[in-house]
Amino acid sequence: MPLTGKQRRHLRALGHHLEPVVQLGKLGLTDSATAAVEAAIEHHELVKVRLGTECPNDRHEVAGKLAAALKAEPAQVLGRTILLYRRHPKEPKIKLPKG
Repeated sequence: MPLTGKQRRHLRALGHHLEPVVQLGKLGLTDSATAAVEAAIEHHELVKVRLGTECPNDRHEVAGKLAAALKAEPAQVLGRTILLYRRHPKEPKIKLPKG
């Protein structure tokens, strides 16, 4: 289910103070990095991923690949930071505003 503009704005506000939990380096997006983001998003619902300056991948490409692999929604791509959201199936912590 795609996020509405109001929901994205809410998630960006919540994610503003978060620190990146995974940083991608010169190897780019690897299976181990994807697994680390999977573990983090399973626990937190909303995570930041940081692309280092030496990361060979395009930031929008990485956001799309991560979102597809994790069944998550990219809430924001700003600079070299990606904010991803996936609702917890049993115990959601974040309540999104309607439409």
